[in-house]
Amino acid sequence: MNSYKIAVLPGDGIGPEVMEEAIKVLDRVSKKYKMEFDYNYADVGGVAYDKHGTAMPAKTLKTCEDSDAILFGSVGGPKWENLPREKSIERVALLNLRKHFDFFANLRPAVVYKELRKISPLREDIVKNGFDILIVRELTSDVYFGKKISKDNFASDEMIYRKHEVERIAKVAFEMAMKRKNKVTCVDKSNVLASSIFFRKIVTETAKKYPKITLDYLYIDNAAAKIIKKPYELDVVVTTNMFGDILSDEAAAASGSIGMLASASLNEKGFGMYEPGGGSAPHLTGKNKANPIAQILSAAMMLKHSFGMEKAANEIEKAIRQVLAEKKRTYDLMEEGAKEVGTKEMGSLIAEKIK
Repeated sequence: MNSYKIAVLPGDGIGPEVMEEAIKVLDRVSKKYKMEFDYNYADVGGVAYDKHGTAMPAKTLKTCEDSDAILFGSVGGPKWENLPREKSIERVALLNLRKHFDFFANLRPAVVYKELRKISPLREDIVKNGFDILIVRELTSDVYFGKKISKDNFASDEMIYRKHEVERIAKVAFEMAMKRKNKVTCVDKSNVLASSIFFRKIVTETAKKYPKITLDYLYIDNAAAKIIKKPYELDVVVTTNMFGDILSDEAAAASGSIGMLASASLNEKGFGMYEPGGGSAPHLTGKNKANPIAQILSAAMMLKHSFGMEKAANEIEKAIRQVLAEKKRTYDLMEEGAKEVGTKEMGSLIAEKIK
């Protein structure tokens, strides 16, 4: 029997609740496909800070190092908002984790299923057939990691890219596109920024190794407009760290609920961290109202990208769509004629579809 070690980091707020439902679905997959998932739980985020004085304890990092993949929940909340920058929950728990494992490639699917088109804020004629965008965001460079200067009369943030950093994120985007529609859109601000001119140049050079891929380009402002006006024309989008951060959140809003958005962060060895796109939502904690689908879809991405279990991953997505088609929804997905279900019920309904 195949076995995989999974570092499970539930985090804060609704993190443990939605994680429980993802594990419920994984247990169903484990039984059906006759394999074993070894769950190794560890503290992260605010709960870790309260217990250990840091959002990322050494023990947690060791658990991640000894695992085949990381299933991450959500971290942070008002309780820890006033911590000094060097102890910031999100910064210590996420940015340091990304740097430690060199998670350079962030995959952010933005999907509107036909079953949910009515909850999108976009006009129905735009989303009538749904849309499926994969944003491939470079995650370990750009302005977030560049040199920072802050003085009384000025401040600056260095926006820097190196050739190998652009080459490897472009390679991920092109290889993802080969499994989809053979189309990649490079998003940058090369009419203004030197780093974007360089980014576009290296992406273009890398594209020569993928002759089947159609490559086009958009400036970041045009890309933002495209997501609102014609999202169905986009497929794989490759972009820089900051622009990817902005676009993925915009695409999340266009989909209607952040509770549907999963993500994967991968390094060059295929090791990955999988987390939902939303936050810890402390106002929903303990109320059995949070949408667990983003966490469940993140688990499905783990099966696909870390364990090569594409069939099982597709079966989870199919189960989710079946439940949504039956008009069973968490509160954030409600529409006329739908029946509201809680966090636990949604997890059970999805798991039951995997027979």
